[in-house]
Amino acid sequence: MGFLHYLKAEITRVLQVNLSVISNFVDCKVRILSSIVQFWKLCFLEPVKFSSVGTQLSYESLKSHVNKNQENVVIEKPKKYKKTKRQPKEWRCIDNCFWIIGYLCTTWWLLLFLCNFLPANLLGLKVAESPGTKLKNEGLNANHPAGIVTGGLELWEGRPCSQGLFRKRLWGGSFAEIFKRPLCWLEHLSLDNETGLDPPGIRVRAVTGLVAADYFAPGYFVWANLIQNLAKIGYEQKNMYMASYDWRLSFQNSEIRDQSLSRLKRKIELFYVTNGYKKVVVVPHSMGVTYFLHFLKWVEASPPVGGGGGPGWCAKHIKAIMNIGPAFLGVPKAVANIVSMAPGLLDSETFGFQTLQHVMRVFRTWDSVVSLLPKGGETIWGDLNRSPEEENVCHSAKTQYLHSSWKENNENDTNNRRSIQVKELAKYGRLVSFGKAASEIPSSQFSFIDPKEFVYESAPVPSISCEELLTEYDGMSRENIKRVALNKAYTARTLIDLLRFVAPKTMQRAEAHFSHGLAENLEDPKYSHYKYWSNPLETILPNAPEMEIFCSYGVGIPTERSYVYKMSPSDRCKSIPLQIDISADGSHNGCLSGGVYFVDGDESVPVVSAGFMCAKGWRGKTRFNPSGIATYIREYHHKPPASLLEGRGTESGAHVDLLGNFALIEDVLRVAAGSSGTELGGDRTYSRIMEMSERINIQL
Repeated sequence: MGFLHYLKAEITRVLQVNLSVISNFVDCKVRILSSIVQFWKLCFLEPVKFSSVGTQLSYESLKSHVNKNQENVVIEKPKKYKKTKRQPKEWRCIDNCFWIIGYLCTTWWLLLFLCNFLPANLLGLKVAESPGTKLKNEGLNANHPAGIVTGGLELWEGRPCSQGLFRKRLWGGSFAEIFKRPLCWLEHLSLDNETGLDPPGIRVRAVTGLVAADYFAPGYFVWANLIQNLAKIGYEQKNMYMASYDWRLSFQNSEIRDQSLSRLKRKIELFYVTNGYKKVVVVPHSMGVTYFLHFLKWVEASPPVGGGGGPGWCAKHIKAIMNIGPAFLGVPKAVANIVSMAPGLLDSETFGFQTLQHVMRVFRTWDSVVSLLPKGGETIWGDLNRSPEEENVCHSAKTQYLHSSWKENNENDTNNRRSIQVKELAKYGRLVSFGKAASEIPSSQFSFIDPKEFVYESAPVPSISCEELLTEYDGMSRENIKRVALNKAYTARTLIDLLRFVAPKTMQRAEAHFSHGLAENLEDPKYSHYKYWSNPLETILPNAPEMEIFCSYGVGIPTERSYVYKMSPSDRCKSIPLQIDISADGSHNGCLSGGVYFVDGDESVPVVSAGFMCAKGWRGKTRFNPSGIATYIREYHHKPPASLLEGRGTESGAHVDLLGNFALIEDVLRVAAGSSGTELGGDRTYSRIMEMSERINIQL
């Protein structure tokens, strides 16, 4: 799905007309949704009111501004349809919006034309041979059937405002209709806040087939490059399958509503039989990784909760799982999406816009957001004083890290560490801190209130209506919300209780489907419940010793790890009370910028979440992997494109752009053609994932 990844960091940023924004837009850093929502809010939700004359203020407005002393002044109300002398056109808000949109779209399509239709030699670009062509020349051919786990969304039934959108993309498409009816679009992307399923009168379903997610938007590839390279060595629809699912739903609800797990099981069985009884290579990405982890337990579990495949199903049908950009242990971004994201210009107190409230209202109906909350508590993510990334040092929060000499081996690693002088280690275990000082001071200076003791007190009914309650904050008293900030800092252990307090409906609904703990005894019968199946720390891998698991992800990009928050001074009708403090900048190790502490990762998933299970949790025979399934870490160091004409590059390690990384594509093709992880070269690491894993004291 990858979205939630695309949404989370960018949804509240304001698109500004300058070279860096154009670069980000053309470079496809998934700022499409941000610009749509922000422009919509500026141009459609808060329009300037004009009279029928068009450029003149209304009669009532003029009358109210007449000087009281000018009693002899007469203002005639303009007659309807009366022609008046044409006035010079006033440059309005909506004109600015569409001028900017047109400018960006023109630039976008011009660069697309240059990149896609002109010969590379005319552009002065050196184009490397594609992995598919290279491996075909080496004699590699399609072998094991391949399955891709992802999904776009389309409309099947909607409200009157959605007329003309039947089977049109609501997620992953041109987005042209969104400019016309943004509120309608958000309404149809929302789920029922009580059931987590379809709202009455709305049906949005996953797009089926390979077209489901080859491109997210015109010119912005997702799986297209990988599919094209697989085709070059002989793959087609008879041996390649796109397993679509509605990523907004909880994984078990996707089976209840759409039978998506059952359809995936039958497709794998069909591919296995029709391709000469060859096992399938599965390639999930991002949230699809945890979705497929859930599937591994579901498919072997007994009906009616499970798929009834029996304990040997995975060993019989699956050769390898190549997890791309895995968020096995969750992402801190999910915390920010539930509490509140960083406000942009159009969510500021000055203008009183409510873009953020609209977006949060939609997010909180998606159970999938809760599936991405950090798992494993303080054992994995650290406490008030320590974390696995405690020695992480940054040049700057928006440049690469001082683990500067990325290398294939770590022979000089010790010397590099000694050369780094750190005044004080960042306390990343404080996932949420209220105030920059609270993110740095010794824990002995804290006084705590147990979040479990927070009492949900209703807010008094406001004298002036707020139109509608956009978030659950509006139902809480202001004084009770202030208690949240008194604790100063929250770790992965206390954070869940905080979320239960500020988003009670969301957490009560979603926690019936997901768990975020660390199992002490996996033999406990309670872990047979499906809510534990997508948490690798609370479930056991199948008995499939010949199967292989890959953790493939990018490194070398600043990635959100923890946040500095503040209380908003504004009224709840105009502002969410808990906000990321975007004024918080600078730290001893240079990793704090805009209220966010950064660590190494792929821009969305920190290294510890993507790599720990393959580095330690599943490595060898452990209680999480009793059959000893082989695990491999394949890291791809991020190298940005040299120029805009190179598009997103072929060596990117970014969360979505990684799907166009030639080294990753070659790894997938080789495994699909029959290679093992050992034949790929085993582990390939650039980060300090092995050291981080050793700092995590976990029973194996």
